Amino acid sequence: MPLALLALAVGAFGIGTTEFVMMGLLPDVADDLNISIPSAGHLVSAYALGVVIGAPLLAAVTARMSRRTVLIGLMGLFVVGNALSALAPDNGWLLAARFLSGLPHGAFFGVGAVVATNMVAPERKARSVSLMFLGLTVANVLGVPAATLMGQNLGWRATFLGVSAIGLAAIAALAFLIPRDHEHATAQGLRGELAALRSLPVWLSLGTTVAGFGALFAAYSYITPMLTDAAGYADASVTLLLALFGVGATAGNLLGGRLADHSLRGTLFGGLTSLVAVLALFPLLMRTELTAAVAVILLGMAAFATGSPLQLMVMEKASSAPSLASSANQAAFNLANAGGAWIGGLALAAGFGVTSPALAGVALAVLGLAVASLAHAVDRHRAPAAGRERIVASHVPQEAEAVHH
Repeated sequence: MPLALLALAVGAFGIGTTEFVMMGLLPDVADDLNISIPSAGHLVSAYALGVVIGAPLLAAVTARMSRRTVLIGLMGLFVVGNALSALAPDNGWLLAARFLSGLPHGAFFGVGAVVATNMVAPERKARSVSLMFLGLTVANVLGVPAATLMGQNLGWRATFLGVSAIGLAAIAALAFLIPRDHEHATAQGLRGELAALRSLPVWLSLGTTVAGFGALFAAYSYITPMLTDAAGYADASVTLLLALFGVGATAGNLLGGRLADHSLRGTLFGGLTSLVAVLALFPLLMRTELTAAVAVILLGMAAFATGSPLQLMVMEKASSAPSLASSANQAAFNLANAGGAWIGGLALAAGFGVTSPALAGVALAVLGLAVASLAHAVDRHRAPAAGRERIVASHVPQEAEAVHH
């Protein structure tokens, strides 16, 4: 695997840290800015909104630019957004800075996935994507706890300055490690990239991402009350358990990348099926501390085993212009985050019990399997037609040549 993947992983580590650290800093931010915790929660939504808007928009407007230059520019925007977050004088400015910080998130992963797969042999594409995503999962194990601890001891502004420093390190790594042969612009441009989004298989792949990861976030968004109210953990233990989720996510990400290089669709179906099983067992596993810890690890493994296959599948369905579709898949991840949390909240509000968000996740994972199955059926239906078109195309010149002679 090329060393350049390390540069992408460093950028992903910084992005993953700034995305998730706000959850742990909400009380500190609320106290410092004299706002309520629910109002501070809007800072999480502002970042997610930036991701959803920025992913397709920035990928589209940079379609004819060098991908290497785009990655460096996106990380520069990331540094600016986090530095402004650290300097924000009030909640309004911080909301705007968090939105700005989210803008490059999806496009960085989208364009980065294209660059990563272009640097390796075809049989290692999924593994290359998983190594880039490794920075995101490791951020949940190391980056978020360290950044939260920094914020609690040095002030929340120090956290965002620290994240900005990670972004500067990523810029240096990208400049030195991404090969110069990625300087060239893509031939398709904006029109070609937009054409990729008119494909039904691309939209079915994006739908699988929304449903599959929506299943994860339906449960994970409410994992703290499950661990404390159902499993009996003390509040102080939750941070360690969330780190265990990161460990499971890291293992699942690496395993999914390796398996997907052998069977992309098989890995996707296997991951979604495992997610259904883990979430269905949550009400039982959350009855003791030991089994609850195992459930947290298994949830991370099952969900993130599908990350690389989903990303690669979208890119393959839009193979002529993958950057925009790949970035749109990152927007789909964040829609899954918001939608899954909302659906899990509905189950709680309906009075179905503290573990009911996991069962809502089961329904979403089953929906993901259904959409993936429909995508497979569409592919099988289109394959014979594509084969017939190739046969006709190959025979027409021969027939014309025979007539000519």
